[in-house]
Amino acid sequence: MNTRIALVLGATGGIGGEVASRLAAGGWQVRALHRAPGQAGRDGRFQWIKGDAMVAADVAKAAEGAALIVHAVNPPGYRDWDKLVLPMLDNTIAAAEANGARIVLPGTVYNYGPDAFPVITEAAPQNALTRKGKIRVEMERRLKAAALRGKARVLIVRAGDFFGPGAANNWFSQGLVKAGSRPRSLSYPGRRGVGHQWAYLPDMAEAMVRLAEHADLDDFAAFNFGGHWDGDGTAMTQAIRHALDEPFLPVKGMPWWLMRLASPFVPFLREVMEMRYLWKVPVRLDNAKLVATLGAEPHTSLDEAVWATLVGVGCLGSEEAPSGAGRARLSKA
Repeated sequence: MNTRIALVLGATGGIGGEVASRLAAGGWQVRALHRAPGQAGRDGRFQWIKGDAMVAADVAKAAEGAALIVHAVNPPGYRDWDKLVLPMLDNTIAAAEANGARIVLPGTVYNYGPDAFPVITEAAPQNALTRKGKIRVEMERRLKAAALRGKARVLIVRAGDFFGPGAANNWFSQGLVKAGSRPRSLSYPGRRGVGHQWAYLPDMAEAMVRLAEHADLDDFAAFNFGGHWDGDGTAMTQAIRHALDEPFLPVKGMPWWLMRLASPFVPFLREVMEMRYLWKVPVRLDNAKLVATLGAEPHTSLDEAVWATLVGVGCLGSEEAPSGAGRARLSKA
Protein backbone atom coordinates (compact mmCIF):
# COMPACT_ATOMS: atom_id res chain seq x y z
CA MET A 1 0.00 0.00 0.00
CA ASN A 2 1.28 3.48 -0.92
CA THR A 3 0.81 5.51 2.25
CA ARG A 4 0.38 8.72 0.22
CA ILE A 5 -2.54 7.67 -2.01
CA ALA A 6 -5.97 9.07 -1.13
CA LEU A 7 -9.30 8.33 -2.80
CA VAL A 8 -11.84 11.14 -2.50
CA LEU A 9 -15.52 10.43 -3.02
CA GLY A 10 -17.29 13.75 -3.56
CA ALA A 11 -14.32 15.73 -4.87
CA THR A 12 -16.62 18.11 -6.77
CA GLY A 13 -18.48 19.03 -3.58
CA GLY A 14 -17.61 21.67 -1.03
CA ILE A 15 -15.81 19.75 1.70
CA GLY A 16 -14.66 16.95 -0.61
CA GLY A 17 -13.07 19.44 -2.97
CA GLU A 18 -11.34 21.31 -0.15
CA VAL A 19 -9.95 18.13 1.41
CA ALA A 20 -8.76 16.87 -1.99
CA SER A 21 -7.01 20.19 -2.63
CA ARG A 22 -5.34 20.17 0.78
CA LEU A 23 -4.17 16.57 0.31
CA ALA A 24 -2.72 17.35 -3.12
CA ALA A 25 -0.93 20.42 -1.74
CA GLY A 26 0.57 18.17 0.95
CA GLY A 27 2.06 15.75 -1.55
CA TRP A 28 -0.66 13.11 -1.63
CA GLN A 29 -1.58 11.34 -4.85
CA VAL A 30 -5.29 12.13 -5.02
CA ARG A 31 -7.77 9.99 -6.91
CA ALA A 32 -11.25 11.42 -7.49
CA LEU A 33 -14.14 9.12 -8.35
CA HIS A 34 -16.83 10.63 -10.57
CA ARG A 35 -19.55 9.30 -12.86
CA ALA A 36 -18.55 11.76 -15.61
CA PRO A 37 -14.87 12.61 -15.09
CA GLY A 38 -14.66 14.28 -18.48
CA GLN A 39 -17.01 16.96 -17.23
CA ALA A 40 -15.70 17.18 -13.68
CA GLY A 41 -12.02 16.51 -14.11
CA ARG A 42 -10.73 20.00 -14.80
CA ASP A 43 -8.44 20.03 -11.79
CA GLY A 44 -5.18 18.52 -13.00
CA ARG A 45 -3.96 17.94 -9.46
CA PHE A 46 -6.26 14.92 -9.18
CA GLN A 47 -6.42 11.62 -11.02
CA TRP A 48 -10.03 11.45 -12.16
CA ILE A 49 -11.52 7.96 -12.28
CA LYS A 50 -14.82 7.05 -13.87
CA GLY A 51 -17.10 5.32 -11.39
CA ASP A 52 -20.13 5.51 -9.14
CA ALA A 53 -20.04 5.52 -5.33
CA MET A 54 -23.16 3.33 -5.43
CA VAL A 55 -21.26 0.58 -7.29
CA ALA A 56 -19.08 -1.45 -4.93
CA ALA A 57 -16.76 -2.66 -7.68
CA ASP A 58 -16.07 0.90 -8.85
CA VAL A 59 -15.13 2.04 -5.36
CA ALA A 60 -13.02 -1.06 -4.72
CA LYS A 61 -11.04 -0.61 -7.93
CA ALA A 62 -10.46 3.10 -7.36
CA ALA A 63 -9.31 2.44 -3.78
CA GLU A 64 -6.67 -0.17 -4.58
CA GLY A 65 -3.52 0.71 -2.64
CA ALA A 66 -5.04 3.78 -0.99
CA ALA A 67 -4.22 4.73 2.59
CA LEU A 68 -7.10 7.21 2.91
CA ILE A 69 -10.65 7.16 1.61
CA VAL A 70 -12.42 10.48 2.08
CA HIS A 71 -16.16 9.79 2.17
CA ALA A 72 -17.60 13.21 1.32
CA VAL A 73 -20.34 12.13 -1.08
CA ASN A 74 -24.02 12.86 -0.43
CA PRO A 75 -27.16 12.69 -2.57
CA PRO A 76 -27.69 16.11 -4.20
CA GLY A 77 -30.43 18.26 -2.74
CA TYR A 78 -30.98 15.80 0.14
CA ARG A 79 -32.83 13.48 -2.27
CA ASP A 80 -33.21 9.77 -1.43
CA TRP A 81 -31.05 9.82 1.68
CA ASP A 82 -32.72 6.70 3.02
CA LYS A 83 -31.96 4.78 -0.18
CA LEU A 84 -28.47 6.01 -1.06
CA VAL A 85 -26.48 7.13 1.95
CA LEU A 86 -25.91 3.82 3.74
CA PRO A 87 -25.20 1.71 0.62
CA MET A 88 -22.55 4.23 -0.46
CA LEU A 89 -20.96 4.08 2.97
CA ASP A 90 -20.97 0.28 2.94
CA ASN A 91 -19.03 0.36 -0.33
CA THR A 92 -16.47 2.69 1.23
CA ILE A 93 -16.13 0.46 4.30
CA ALA A 94 -15.57 -2.64 2.15
CA ALA A 95 -12.90 -0.86 0.09
CA ALA A 96 -11.15 0.43 3.21
CA GLU A 97 -11.12 -3.00 4.81
CA ALA A 98 -9.63 -4.52 1.66
CA ASN A 99 -6.77 -2.02 1.76
CA GLY A 100 -6.33 -1.40 5.47
CA ALA A 101 -7.16 2.25 4.79
CA ARG A 102 -8.49 4.98 7.04
CA ILE A 103 -11.93 6.37 6.22
CA VAL A 104 -12.27 10.12 6.72
CA LEU A 105 -15.84 11.34 7.19
CA PRO A 106 -17.01 14.95 7.52
CA GLY A 107 -19.63 14.74 10.27
CA THR A 108 -22.52 16.98 11.31
CA VAL A 109 -24.64 17.92 14.33
CA TYR A 110 -27.59 15.98 12.87
CA ASN A 111 -26.67 13.03 15.11
CA TYR A 112 -27.71 14.85 18.26
CA GLY A 113 -31.01 15.61 19.93
CA PRO A 114 -31.96 18.14 22.61
CA ASP A 115 -30.50 15.95 25.39
CA ALA A 116 -27.01 16.83 24.06
CA PHE A 117 -27.60 20.58 23.70
CA PRO A 118 -26.37 23.29 24.05
CA VAL A 119 -22.66 22.30 24.19
CA ILE A 120 -21.78 18.97 22.58
CA THR A 121 -18.64 16.95 23.31
CA GLU A 122 -17.49 13.87 21.44
CA ALA A 123 -18.88 11.70 24.24
CA ALA A 124 -22.42 13.13 24.04
CA PRO A 125 -25.27 10.64 23.44
CA GLN A 126 -26.50 10.45 19.86
CA ASN A 127 -30.27 10.42 20.23
CA ALA A 128 -31.29 11.99 16.93
CA LEU A 129 -34.93 12.94 16.46
CA THR A 130 -34.94 13.45 12.68
CA ARG A 131 -34.76 10.97 9.83
CA LYS A 132 -31.46 12.35 8.50
CA GLY A 133 -30.08 12.44 12.03
CA LYS A 134 -30.88 8.77 12.58
CA ILE A 135 -29.15 7.90 9.31
CA ARG A 136 -26.10 9.83 10.47
CA VAL A 137 -26.09 7.88 13.74
CA GLU A 138 -26.24 4.62 11.80
CA MET A 139 -23.37 5.76 9.59
CA GLU A 140 -21.16 6.33 12.60
CA ARG A 141 -22.27 3.02 14.15
CA ARG A 142 -21.20 1.14 11.01
CA LEU A 143 -17.90 2.98 10.89
CA LYS A 144 -17.15 2.18 14.51
CA ALA A 145 -18.00 -1.48 13.92
CA ALA A 146 -15.57 -1.52 10.99
CA ALA A 147 -12.80 -0.06 13.15
CA LEU A 148 -13.48 -2.63 15.88
CA ARG A 149 -13.11 -5.43 13.30
CA GLY A 150 -9.53 -4.24 12.93
CA LYS A 151 -9.36 -4.09 9.14
CA ALA A 152 -9.98 -0.39 8.68
CA ARG A 153 -9.55 2.81 10.66
CA VAL A 154 -11.88 5.77 10.92
CA LEU A 155 -11.62 9.53 11.43
CA ILE A 156 -14.79 11.60 11.88
CA VAL A 157 -14.67 15.38 12.15
CA ARG A 158 -18.05 16.91 13.05
CA ALA A 159 -18.86 20.54 12.31
CA GLY A 160 -21.62 23.13 12.14
CA ASP A 161 -23.06 24.61 8.95
CA PHE A 162 -20.61 24.74 6.07
CA PHE A 163 -19.63 27.80 4.06
CA GLY A 164 -16.74 28.49 1.72
CA PRO A 165 -15.72 29.53 -1.81
CA GLY A 166 -16.48 26.14 -3.37
CA ALA A 167 -19.58 25.29 -1.37
CA ALA A 168 -22.92 25.73 -3.14
CA ASN A 169 -25.41 23.47 -1.37
CA ASN A 170 -25.64 25.03 2.10
CA TRP A 171 -27.47 27.58 4.24
CA PHE A 172 -25.03 30.36 3.35
CA SER A 173 -25.35 30.25 -0.44
CA GLN A 174 -28.96 29.06 -0.61
CA GLY A 175 -30.39 30.86 2.40
CA LEU A 176 -28.55 33.95 3.59
CA VAL A 177 -27.65 34.95 0.02
CA LYS A 178 -28.44 33.60 -3.43
CA ALA A 179 -25.37 32.37 -5.30
CA GLY A 180 -24.67 34.11 -8.57
CA SER A 181 -25.82 37.66 -7.88
CA ARG A 182 -25.05 40.53 -5.52
CA PRO A 183 -27.53 40.45 -2.62
CA ARG A 184 -30.11 43.22 -2.27
CA SER A 185 -31.10 41.82 1.11
CA LEU A 186 -30.12 38.94 3.38
CA SER A 187 -32.31 36.17 4.79
CA TYR A 188 -31.43 34.71 8.17
CA PRO A 189 -33.02 31.42 9.33
CA GLY A 190 -32.53 31.93 13.07
CA ARG A 191 -33.70 34.38 15.71
CA ARG A 192 -31.67 37.24 17.11
CA GLY A 193 -30.04 36.14 20.34
CA VAL A 194 -29.76 32.44 19.36
CA GLY A 195 -26.18 31.33 18.73
CA HIS A 196 -25.19 29.33 15.66
CA GLN A 197 -22.02 27.52 14.59
CA TRP A 198 -20.40 27.81 11.16
CA ALA A 199 -17.52 25.87 9.58
CA TYR A 200 -15.32 27.57 6.98
CA LEU A 201 -14.43 24.69 4.67
CA PRO A 202 -10.76 25.52 3.95
CA ASP A 203 -10.11 25.59 7.71
CA MET A 204 -12.04 22.38 8.29
CA ALA A 205 -10.21 20.62 5.45
CA GLU A 206 -6.88 21.69 6.91
CA ALA A 207 -7.88 20.27 10.30
CA MET A 208 -9.11 16.99 8.78
CA VAL A 209 -5.90 16.39 6.85
CA ARG A 210 -3.68 17.29 9.79
CA LEU A 211 -5.64 14.86 11.96
CA ALA A 212 -5.49 12.14 9.30
CA GLU A 213 -1.71 12.52 9.18
CA HIS A 214 -1.38 12.50 12.98
CA ALA A 215 0.85 9.65 14.11
CA ASP A 216 -1.00 8.80 17.34
CA LEU A 217 -4.60 8.73 16.15
CA ASP A 218 -6.83 5.94 17.50
CA ASP A 219 -8.30 3.40 15.08
CA PHE A 220 -11.67 5.05 15.67
CA ALA A 221 -11.18 8.76 16.22
CA ALA A 222 -13.87 11.44 16.40
CA PHE A 223 -13.34 15.18 16.81
CA ASN A 224 -15.47 18.31 16.92
CA PHE A 225 -14.47 21.28 14.78
CA GLY A 226 -15.19 24.64 16.40
CA GLY A 227 -15.14 26.97 13.41
CA HIS A 228 -16.98 30.26 13.91
CA TRP A 229 -19.41 30.68 16.79
CA ASP A 230 -22.00 33.39 16.13
CA GLY A 231 -23.06 34.01 19.70
CA ASP A 232 -26.21 36.03 19.06
CA GLY A 233 -27.07 35.26 15.44
CA THR A 234 -25.84 38.59 14.07
CA ALA A 235 -22.10 38.10 13.45
CA MET A 236 -22.53 36.31 10.12
CA THR A 237 -24.93 38.84 8.64
CA GLN A 238 -22.72 41.69 9.85
CA ALA A 239 -19.70 40.07 8.19
CA ILE A 240 -21.62 39.82 4.91
CA ARG A 241 -22.54 43.51 5.18
CA HIS A 242 -18.88 44.35 5.81
CA ALA A 243 -17.70 42.33 2.80
CA LEU A 244 -20.29 43.97 0.54
CA ASP A 245 -19.51 47.37 2.05
CA GLU A 246 -23.21 47.88 2.68
CA PRO A 247 -23.69 48.42 6.43
CA PHE A 248 -27.45 48.92 6.13
CA LEU A 249 -28.26 45.99 3.84
CA PRO A 250 -31.67 44.69 4.99
CA VAL A 251 -31.77 41.42 6.93
CA LYS A 252 -35.07 39.55 6.70
CA GLY A 253 -36.30 36.50 8.53
CA MET A 254 -36.58 33.20 6.69
CA PRO A 255 -40.19 32.63 5.45
CA TRP A 256 -40.58 29.36 7.33
CA TRP A 257 -44.39 29.44 7.06
CA LEU A 258 -44.20 29.61 3.27
CA MET A 259 -41.58 26.87 3.15
CA ARG A 260 -43.82 24.66 5.32
CA LEU A 261 -46.74 25.16 2.94
CA ALA A 262 -44.58 24.31 -0.07
CA SER A 263 -42.68 21.41 1.52
CA PRO A 264 -45.20 18.65 0.60
CA PHE A 265 -44.63 19.52 -3.06
CA VAL A 266 -40.91 20.42 -3.02
CA PRO A 267 -38.68 17.61 -1.69
CA PHE A 268 -35.76 19.94 -0.97
CA LEU A 269 -37.90 22.17 1.24
CA ARG A 270 -39.25 19.16 3.08
CA GLU A 271 -35.71 18.12 3.95
CA VAL A 272 -34.78 21.67 4.97
CA MET A 273 -37.79 21.94 7.27
CA GLU A 274 -36.60 18.85 9.14
CA MET A 275 -33.46 20.75 10.17
CA ARG A 276 -35.24 23.87 11.41
CA TYR A 277 -34.80 22.86 15.05
CA LEU A 278 -31.07 23.62 14.77
CA TRP A 279 -31.94 27.30 14.28
CA LYS A 280 -34.29 27.54 17.26
CA VAL A 281 -31.77 26.85 20.03
CA PRO A 282 -28.01 27.39 20.40
CA VAL A 283 -26.08 24.24 19.42
CA ARG A 284 -22.30 24.32 19.77
CA LEU A 285 -19.69 21.63 19.21
CA ASP A 286 -16.88 21.73 21.79
CA ASN A 287 -13.51 21.52 20.00
CA ALA A 288 -11.28 21.11 23.09
CA LYS A 289 -10.19 17.61 22.04
CA LEU A 290 -9.17 18.80 18.55
CA VAL A 291 -7.22 21.72 19.98
CA ALA A 292 -5.45 19.44 22.46
CA THR A 293 -4.45 17.10 19.62
CA LEU A 294 -3.31 19.68 17.06
CA GLY A 295 -2.26 22.47 19.40
CA ALA A 296 -4.61 24.92 17.68
CA GLU A 297 -7.50 24.80 15.25
CA PRO A 298 -6.93 26.27 11.75
CA HIS A 299 -8.84 29.54 11.75
CA THR A 300 -9.51 32.22 9.13
CA SER A 301 -11.09 35.43 10.40
CA LEU A 302 -14.83 35.66 9.76
CA ASP A 303 -14.51 38.80 7.63
CA GLU A 304 -11.89 37.22 5.37
CA ALA A 305 -13.77 33.91 5.15
CA VAL A 306 -17.06 35.60 4.26
CA TRP A 307 -15.43 37.82 1.62
CA ALA A 308 -13.76 34.78 -0.03
CA THR A 309 -17.05 32.87 0.08
CA LEU A 310 -19.04 35.68 -1.53
CA VAL A 311 -16.47 35.89 -4.32
CA GLY A 312 -16.47 32.12 -4.74
CA VAL A 313 -20.25 31.80 -5.05
CA GLY A 314 -20.54 34.70 -7.47
CA CYS A 315 -22.04 37.34 -5.18
CA LEU A 316 -19.01 39.59 -5.33
CA GLY A 317 -16.23 40.25 -7.86
CA SER A 318 -12.74 39.20 -6.87
CA GLU A 319 -11.54 42.76 -7.52
CA GLU A 320 -14.03 44.16 -5.02
CA ALA A 321 -12.97 44.65 -1.43
CA PRO A 322 -14.57 46.61 1.39
CA SER A 323 -13.55 50.23 1.74
CA GLY A 324 -12.79 52.06 4.96
CA ALA A 325 -13.29 50.05 8.15
CA GLY A 326 -14.24 46.91 6.26
CA ARG A 327 -10.94 46.92 4.36
CA ALA A 328 -9.05 47.50 7.60
CA ARG A 329 -10.68 44.44 9.11
CA LEU A 330 -9.61 42.28 6.18
CA SER A 331 -6.07 43.62 6.23
CA LYS A 332 -5.71 42.48 9.84
CA ALA A 333 -6.97 38.95 9.10
